[in-house]
Amino acid sequence: MPNPHGNPEIKKYGFKTNRDEPLIAKLTVRIPQSMMDELKALENYPEFVRQAIQDALLKLKNDNTTQD
Repeated sequence: MPNPHGNPEIKKYGFKTNRDEPLIAKLTVRIPQSMMDELKALENYPEFVRQAIQDALLKLKNDNTTQD
């Protein structure tokens, strides 16, 4: 039976990250299996996806400020 109070080791020592902002939000996206296969072939595909989204958001922001 799982511990209803969670993992006491995490509470005891805490979870540390070297990021400016912790990764607490989740995003679910449906993609073709072929694309998922290509992503999983990468060494660190979750970080690749995060960076690709960040790059696209920055480009979108820059494009919108250029039009103003």
